[in-house]
Amino acid sequence: MTYLEAWIATAGALFSQALAGGPALEPCPLLPMEGGATAFEAVIAGDAEGRFTVILDPELMTAALLGEDADQKASWGELLKEAAEAAAGELLARTGSKYRVERFGQAGEIAPATSSFQLNSGARAWQIQVCDEVKAKAADRQPPKAHPVRPAAEQAGDGTPTAQGLELLLDVELDATIRFGCRELPLKDILELGPGDVVTLDRHINDPADLIVGDKIVARGEVVLVNGNFGLKITEVAAPRKRLESIRCLF
Repeated sequence: MTYLEAWIATAGALFSQALAGGPALEPCPLLPMEGGATAFEAVIAGDAEGRFTVILDPELMTAALLGEDADQKASWGELLKEAAEAAAGELLARTGSKYRVERFGQAGEIAPATSSFQLNSGARAWQIQVCDEVKAKAADRQPPKAHPVRPAAEQAGDGTPTAQGLELLLDVELDATIRFGCRELPLKDILELGPGDVVTLDRHINDPADLIVGDKIVARGEVVLVNGNFGLKITEVAAPRKRLESIRCLF
């Protein structure tokens, strides 16, 4: 899996969640983009290195997909930074390869695009182009040398299990907790609690509930009934890197 493939998978999911109307990110022919395009650049380091540039259709800056009152350029920068970091997490989860976003910001010079996508909301569509210059390091492109076999459950340098070790853990059962909200109470009030007392939480009834594994929020959703039992209909999912952090306590 390449960094571009990981970015397509994670960016598509993030865009549908964050943008008004939930537009889909779809591949399209590479066509010339009108002047005035805005580009953001991520400098990738780790098992591969290089620049990854996303070039936005000028009309996206006036489309208000990120909110009527939002600074569209700044908001797109935050969203694309999240997508760049999520792609690195996706590669770690799927392949064990370690990538990181070393720097992120608005690009000065816009490099020629290598791929093109259409952000399609049905009624309207916008073009998003990508210039992928992320390549494996020169040493990594040489024929592999013989290495001793590593233990299957060995950790990566950052404490995250490698892909091989992760496969051995996929059947491990973890406690998942649904949190409706929380509230800080003085010890005096806790000791005085009795039947019929009501504790008001910090969350509105229409706000999503949290799904927690370990001490990390891995998803959010709506509480539903399933055959007489409470359930959670997932509406938001954390990036793969965040979900992996919830199992660090196992190693």
